[in-house]
Amino acid sequence: MKTLTVSVVTPDGPVLEDSFDMVSCKAENGELGILPGHIPMVAPLTISGVRLKRESDTERLAVNGGFLEVRPDKVTILAQSAEKPSEINVDRAEEAKARAEKRLQSKQDDVDFQRAELALKRAMNRLDIGR
Repeated sequence: MKTLTVSVVTPDGPVLEDSFDMVSCKAENGELGILPGHIPMVAPLTISGVRLKRESDTERLAVNGGFLEVRPDKVTILAQSAEKPSEINVDRAEEAKARAEKRLQSKQDDVDFQRAELALKRAMNRLDIGR
């Protein structure tokens, strides 16, 4: 069976490089499923999980934005950050979620609501993948 070489790279360096049967991720325009032989494309990614399937095994990564580049035999994810479930500190993510929710609920004028919403999305994504 054909496979895709998947590379996940962040500014801190490579996170993953391996072969998989399928890649599922969430782009700004919706969910994408990439199989070997997919047409070349580039798509911006949202804060979401990436599912990497190999036979009956599925790996997941928490990705915080970036870009997906697809070629017929290779998928490259250039992400602002990417974490494997084993690297996620669930307690820290819970604290970040609570802080972001508190900021969003406050009625103060000095709160950057857009920044707080992004922090909440990142924390929820990390919790989803980390659990």
